[in-house]
Amino acid sequence: MLHEFLSANRTAIADRTRAKIRARAPLSATEGEFTAGISLFFDQLVDTLRVSQPPSPAMAQSAAERGRDLLNRGFTVAQVVHDYGDLCEAVTELASEANVLISATDFHLFNRCFHEAVGQAVKEHTRGREQSIADEGTARLGDLSHELRNALGAAAISFEVIKMGSVGLRGSTAALHDRSLRRALALVNSSVAQVRLDSGVRAPERVSVHQFIEEVEVGAFIEASARGLTLAVTPVEPGVEVKVDRPLLAAAVGNLLQNAFKFTRPHSQVSLKTSSTWDRVLIEVEDECGGLPAGESADLFRRFAQRGRDRTGMGLGLSICRKSVEGDGGEVRVRDMPGLGCVFVIDLPRHQPAP
Repeated sequence: MLHEFLSANRTAIADRTRAKIRARAPLSATEGEFTAGISLFFDQLVDTLRVSQPPSPAMAQSAAERGRDLLNRGFTVAQVVHDYGDLCEAVTELASEANVLISATDFHLFNRCFHEAVGQAVKEHTRGREQSIADEGTARLGDLSHELRNALGAAAISFEVIKMGSVGLRGSTAALHDRSLRRALALVNSSVAQVRLDSGVRAPERVSVHQFIEEVEVGAFIEASARGLTLAVTPVEPGVEVKVDRPLLAAAVGNLLQNAFKFTRPHSQVSLKTSSTWDRVLIEVEDECGGLPAGESADLFRRFAQRGRDRTGMGLGLSICRKSVEGDGGEVRVRDMPGLGCVFVIDLPRHQPAP
């Protein structure tokens, strides 16, 4: 009987399953994970085969809990399927090596248990993942609505004051109006870029770096002036091209400049530098923020992460920047200059025209 073979070879099957899991995904092969999920399923499998009855509701429930647990641990739905598959392979391999004959009834019930367990685990993993995505989207929409309401509310109030004619266009009220509108525009641009990234919509095109930096410089100069900062832009060699999604690259560079303007010291300078080799193009944004706190650089590109006392925005800028650039085959890195500032570097492959 198959259930007797399983009970007699429990240790050998468990060791073989662990070895398979470790060989495929070392990070998942913890003793606790195996005992909590696969080991419980093994006991239920033996009991089901012993009484020769359909899989019990308890088996479905524990499989669903395993799917939920793997989701919480950060594993993919493929991991859910493979872990059960590793146990199934371990059983069939050991039975084959021992020349154990499995009856058609046992074999059918054995496969049914695995199929139902995998189905329940995948179903729960998928349900939890979809709920997580929905919750994240709701939170993001709430944050965007809150930030936009604050920005547009301040713009509306300041505009009403300006219409009264009692304040000038160069006073603090006009400055507030200007900041509020620019803040609202930045939020919209950031959200549009995030939507494009989430949807996987990309439209690569040949872009002249010289023209691109000129376009970026116009808006950045206005932003820097409004904040009382100096913007230094190095000339770009004509003829240098990259093949990128232009709006997403603009969002990436814009986010780096916004961060630099936000965190650099008052009345200091932000630099936008571009250089190239025969195969790479580097776009660097350097500020004078005084350097990064110890250990912070590792978390800079985490979504919704914000640093410093200025909490405007949604904490998505650097995350969007990294995803945008990586989608074009590039990378983003940061270089800390303790006591001085930091440099964010966008490193892109240079487009080589066909001969």
